[in-house]
Amino acid sequence: MNITLKVWRQKGPNAKGAMETHKMTDISGDMSFLEMMDVLNDRLIRDGEEPFAFDHDCREGICGSCSMFINGEAHGPGRNVTTCQLHMRSFKDGETIHVEPWRASAFPVIKDLSVDRSSFDRIIQAGGYISVNTSGATQDANAIPIPKVDAEEAFDAATCIGCGACVATCKNSSAMLFVSAKVSQLSLLPQGKPESKERVQRMVDQMDLEGFGNCTNTGACEVECPKGISLTNIARMNREFMKSSLS
Repeated sequence: MNITLKVWRQKGPNAKGAMETHKMTDISGDMSFLEMMDVLNDRLIRDGEEPFAFDHDCREGICGSCSMFINGEAHGPGRNVTTCQLHMRSFKDGETIHVEPWRASAFPVIKDLSVDRSSFDRIIQAGGYISVNTSGATQDANAIPIPKVDAEEAFDAATCIGCGACVATCKNSSAMLFVSAKVSQLSLLPQGKPESKERVQRMVDQMDLEGFGNCTNTGACEVECPKGISLTNIARMNREFMKSSLS
């Protein structure tokens, strides 16, 4: 298949960016989107030009680093897939594809398609931990009774890979889906309950400090999330935050 790529080029955080156009020919529909970008970069290197910078690691939909805004959608037109899991057969022969970085003030562009998502790390550091008393004989975690519903919801929330698609998709650049997933992951389990009140306060405060917007329940974040994190986590976080504020 033959496609036309319009890819965002930006030399650095303070540089002015612009779209570059590249014609791609003989692209296999079985290629992943990142493999197609590799082909483009290989060609640029052979021609003595600078390749495009973009983040990637596992290429298995686990690490969440392959963040690209493709044709106006986070991770492209697929559902419940990351960019590395998106295949070129999802596009039509002769199509023009626009590729951009995440657009959010809390995710400043480092170079080209690569953005700084360390704000997520700081949110987790603000409250993403649990306390375990290890003095004496510690109870085996598998021996702690946990309601099945709570365990399943906690594990569903834990599937969040922190890619930032929710922020990039939200008209307010809100990080509430990400933060609520991390809050739910810990607050639903017994090990996370001792610090649950302090944790939600610290994480929400850090989220606001980083400059993320607020949630207006549009629901685009849930649609574009590659792991299908539910909006119900935001409702749970709001309840946890309210309870911690009143206690």
